[in-house]
Amino acid sequence: MSEEILKALMQLFAIIAKQDDGVEDNEIEFVKTFLSSQLNKEAVEEYVALFYKHAGINPDDLHNDKKDKKRQLTSVKDSVKILGICKKINKRLNQKQKVVVLVRLFELVNADRKFTEQRMAIINTVAEVFNIDPDEFESTESFVVESPEKISNPHILKINGKEEENTNSKHIHSEDLDGNLLVLQIKSVDLYFLRYTGNQDIFLNGLPLNNRSIYLFANGGTVKLTKGKPVYYSDVVAHFLADLTSSKISFNVNNVNFTFPNGGVGLRDIELSEEQGRLIGIMGASGAGKTTLLNVLTGMEKPSEGSVIINNINIHEEPEKIEGVIGSIPQDDLLISELTVYQNLYYNAKLCFKDKTEDEIDELVSKTLTSLGLYERKDLKVGSPLNKTISGGQRKRLNIALELIREPSILFVDEPTSGLSSRDSENVMDLLRELALKGKLIFVVIHQPSSDIYKMFDKMLILDTGGFQIYYGNPVEAVTYFKKLDNQINSDVGECPTCGNVNPELIFNIIDAKVVDEFGRYTQNRKVTPDEWEKRYKAENTVEKVPDVKENPPQTLNIPQWLSQFKIYTIRDFISKITNKQYVILNLLEAPLLGFILSFIIRYIEPDADNYIFRANANIPPYIFMALIVALFLGFMVSAEEIFKDRKILKREAFLNLSRSSYLISKILILFFISALQALLFAAVANIVLEIRGMFFEYWFALFTIAAFANMLGLNISSAFNSAVTIYIMIPLLMIPQMALGGAMFSFDKLNRNISSVDKVPVIAEFIAARWCYEALMVKQFRDNEFEKHFYQIDRAVSIGSYRGTKWTEEIEKRVDVALQSVQSNNDSIIEASKDIFELLRHELERENKRNSKITFPSVSRINNKDFNAQLADSLLNYLANIKDYYETISLKARKKKDAMIMKLDAKNPQLYIQQQNKYHNEAVSDIVKNIYMKQVVEYDNKLVRQRDPIFRYPEVEHALDFRSHFFAPQKHFLGVYMDTYYFDMMVVWLMTIVLYITLYYDSLKKLLEMTSK
Repeated sequence: MSEEILKALMQLFAIIAKQDDGVEDNEIEFVKTFLSSQLNKEAVEEYVALFYKHAGINPDDLHNDKKDKKRQLTSVKDSVKILGICKKINKRLNQKQKVVVLVRLFELVNADRKFTEQRMAIINTVAEVFNIDPDEFESTESFVVESPEKISNPHILKINGKEEENTNSKHIHSEDLDGNLLVLQIKSVDLYFLRYTGNQDIFLNGLPLNNRSIYLFANGGTVKLTKGKPVYYSDVVAHFLADLTSSKISFNVNNVNFTFPNGGVGLRDIELSEEQGRLIGIMGASGAGKTTLLNVLTGMEKPSEGSVIINNINIHEEPEKIEGVIGSIPQDDLLISELTVYQNLYYNAKLCFKDKTEDEIDELVSKTLTSLGLYERKDLKVGSPLNKTISGGQRKRLNIALELIREPSILFVDEPTSGLSSRDSENVMDLLRELALKGKLIFVVIHQPSSDIYKMFDKMLILDTGGFQIYYGNPVEAVTYFKKLDNQINSDVGECPTCGNVNPELIFNIIDAKVVDEFGRYTQNRKVTPDEWEKRYKAENTVEKVPDVKENPPQTLNIPQWLSQFKIYTIRDFISKITNKQYVILNLLEAPLLGFILSFIIRYIEPDADNYIFRANANIPPYIFMALIVALFLGFMVSAEEIFKDRKILKREAFLNLSRSSYLISKILILFFISALQALLFAAVANIVLEIRGMFFEYWFALFTIAAFANMLGLNISSAFNSAVTIYIMIPLLMIPQMALGGAMFSFDKLNRNISSVDKVPVIAEFIAARWCYEALMVKQFRDNEFEKHFYQIDRAVSIGSYRGTKWTEEIEKRVDVALQSVQSNNDSIIEASKDIFELLRHELERENKRNSKITFPSVSRINNKDFNAQLADSLLNYLANIKDYYETISLKARKKKDAMIMKLDAKNPQLYIQQQNKYHNEAVSDIVKNIYMKQVVEYDNKLVRQRDPIFRYPEVEHALDFRSHFFAPQKHFLGVYMDTYYFDMMVVWLMTIVLYITLYYDSLKKLLEMTSK
């Protein structure tokens, strides 16, 4: 209180005291007591002298029993003074302080019980100038002036030994109480005042009550009676709130135990029972199980034993019945840093209330922000904790607002004051206290609270290391409880008698006290172990159970439908991304910049050429593969943290029972849009620089497809791991197999023998998205460019005719000679050894018979080491000669047709053929898809496997579902149909993407990791 205001109060006290018969001794004593609570001894004397001066008292006459006391009337001068003093005070004090001043004026008059008309008129004038509510002034006057028997006021609580009184006043029965304890509620400023009318020794926070004084009954206050239970602040508040709270809540925790999957015990035999309108604190050392208890009470973890019952509903067995009843505010931020304060709250409200209009949502959000003192900051981005645009206290209040706006009946808050200044901490706790006063049940995990914050709690639950419950009751009495158990002196005093402060740290000093050895040094052993503390608590205390409320707990949620949720999620995520300028700029520039760098570096011009020629650029195949790897990498990068960074928000939104699929699909849609745009920019820049013509859509779609696959794989990783570092460590682990098994860096038939394959793509490579996309683009680039597409079928006929009519027949003829020699040798061991040759011949001839119905060899079944002879060999050689002529004819016709087409082009423009070839055809791509550096044919598994010209060979299938083929096959087979390789391969990658969505939806990877870690 400022010096100016204290001087003004002395004038007011003096003017009131000197009315009627003058100043009485009790009034002087009151002034001295009041000043002693505000000032030191020297200053008290100074202000007492000031009081004497304004009251017209000569201190020398105070001990004269024959003082002349004349009745005095209020002069005009005093009236003017009163108005002036009140106006001066009115500008300096808030409403709560004005109420306290008014009560002190009443207390002055009550000191000698002289409630004369003049004195009351002055107090009434003060109340009018202070803008005190008339009803609250009337309640205050009744509280001070009237006898307890006549009081009948809903804002006054009577505590006495009588049965329930038939008055409007609240009542608490307390046996053997002499007189009355009266409690006054000033609702507008949430203050409670106390006075006692009896003569017993009654103590308020350890200090005796004077029956002529009025006391402020503050948070955490306790009145100890001569007999019977103490009266707690929370009990008093609960009685005043009983009529205001329409919804009833019973919250009973019955013998809850919790064991971790690894066998560690988290909670042991926890019991508590609460109802609406309470603020419950949870304290304990690190590892005591505070967070575990919170998880069990919210329903996120199921207890190993025991039950958590809300309004007769077991929350772990019937969670659907309490949807929207529970709210949780974890210690960490639940805010989207890129959104403004208003937007964070607005989109949260949209997810809670489907039937509210835009105007109603806006009004609700604005009202909530105003009540929390955040309206002036509504258009500011919330920022991150490391890059703040609003203060820590404002962040905490906004976090609370996210839950407050939907008004859950039961709220759990984890460390709301962590990292805040003392002022911000008190503001946040004031807010929680206010919510409790409105009928909510609030549990708060708190660490090292100040005295003021500690006394705000109605009850305190204290846990010890290992999950032992060692105290549950009034916060202030916790100090005396542990002091008594520790046999400390003055153990009955919980608060400082002078300042009223409580030191909660003293509790943990007692709990954690260490044993001292013979050298006076502290050991690691505690004086009292956690289980001993628990035994002492359980031996002396029992939890009084709140009766189970039978009605359903109030539910305020009205969740929107799936499509609306999807729309809200999409808009929220989109806005959060576009408002992050760095994110937008990097994602827009990264892809085209990488495309330009890559294409510029590999834009190869031959030494003897003057201009760039696409046909001669040997770097096009590496470019195709590197473009896919870039798209894969960018897809990973944009998605790797998406779910991880939302994990805390998702944990809170789990209480809303929102659709997981609507969230995931909205996230996927935006990521696909980003990846599609990046693929577009990359392909546009790189393909222009490298002059890849006529293939823009195919390149874009392939890059987008593999990026979408990477998006889904990144989301799975983001959902499964608990650390951003781990997520980014996983990226190389996922990228390298894509590179090694993509088909560009290593030939599939030259891999480790355990995984390689000669005639088909290895099985392991079938699961590699890069292999499908690389094959698709290479085949598309060679076969469907504007040059080759006119000649592809002709070149294919030439290739098949050349191979079947030359190389294949030569290989068969060689084996026929060997087979005949083995049979004619009459050597059983040689004949037995030739089994593989006969099997190869049968296999190849059967394949040729299926392939070529015009010329067949009917005696395939006789080709074995028993029936084979010289006559059959001659017949087979004649067949091969016919086959050779047949395919050579086909090849010759195809060559002639191609020559004719070329001559036709030359007739139009002699340079057209070469120009088209230079613009659209690439020799390096052609060499790779034709495998020109490989042997023409190899023997594998008793078959002849053609390795050259895979681009001209359709896959040979064994059944309708067989889709596997050799690498660079121009067509793929599935369900009896041949499909274009490009579109089939794209379809396979999209199928893999859909499978990844399913694993993401069910969190399969996360569950698998949890199973393997057990």
